[in-house]
Amino acid sequence: MLPAASGGATDERAAQVELLRDIFGNPFRPLTFDLAWLTSDVLALAHGIYEERAFDRVPILADALQDAGCDNTDILSHCRSEGAHVRGCWVVDLVLGKS
Repeated sequence: MLPAASGGATDERAAQVELLRDIFGNPFRPLTFDLAWLTSDVLALAHGIYEERAFDRVPILADALQDAGCDNTDILSHCRSEGAHVRGCWVVDLVLGKS
């Protein structure tokens, strides 16, 4: 069992967990990504997000994916989550084919 943490340590752990979820997603729920979702809009948005580090656009990527037929709740809810997104975000990397 971990020792009791002070408020600052708890905040730091929560931030680290959020960062790990953004990068790795849920390893217990593997996803299948349909290549039909890779429209020109989806790819352009993902490239722009990645290259410009414009992670405020990730919710817009969710809209584009949904317009392309994506109905995967894990992908869409992650993109629309209020948590911070960073370079290495698993959805952006999935769209761009990065491992």
